[in-house]
Amino acid sequence: MSEKQKMLNGQIYNAYDKDLIILRNKARHLTKLYNNTDPEETEERINIIKKLFSKIGKKFEIEPPFLCDYGTNIEIGENFYANFNFLVLDDGFVKIGNDVLIAPNVSIFTATHLLDPKLRPKNADYTKSVTIGNNVWIGGGSIINPGIIIGDNSVIGSGSVVTKNIPANVVAVGNPCKIIKYIE
Repeated sequence: MSEKQKMLNGQIYNAYDKDLIILRNKARHLTKLYNNTDPEETEERINIIKKLFSKIGKKFEIEPPFLCDYGTNIEIGENFYANFNFLVLDDGFVKIGNDVLIAPNVSIFTATHLLDPKLRPKNADYTKSVTIGNNVWIGGGSIINPGIIIGDNSVIGSGSVVTKNIPANVVAVGNPCKIIKYIE
């Protein structure tokens, strides 16, 4: 089994595998091109994201700068908007639904590391996928940790650190992020 397949399966893999480095470098090249486009170059931006992501909706906008590890492990739905400084460490799958709003300086992480300090230096990593439902708003400066699922219609308040799954139809904020209100 390839290191890429291990990575996508959530198994321990070597992040410094030569094939994974090539894929990350491709993503770095494409995000550099994307981030250097002018605001009027809408079609160029769309074409770059189509080359980068595995699946995209028809209507989306991502304000530069945008960074990711691979891009190919990201799916976004219809009517997606991400403001400045959107960072996605997509070593694992990141699936984002329809009508999602991402405020500035939001980070999504799927990569994680072993707790055993003897194994960490051996480049042994693993991933946990992130899923964000439909009609979700994630406030500025929020961090979505590996393995998180955010339910439909929920709001994550600014500056939150999401360490546990968030159900549908709630407002959740804080570090760690906790439910403060149910949306009827």
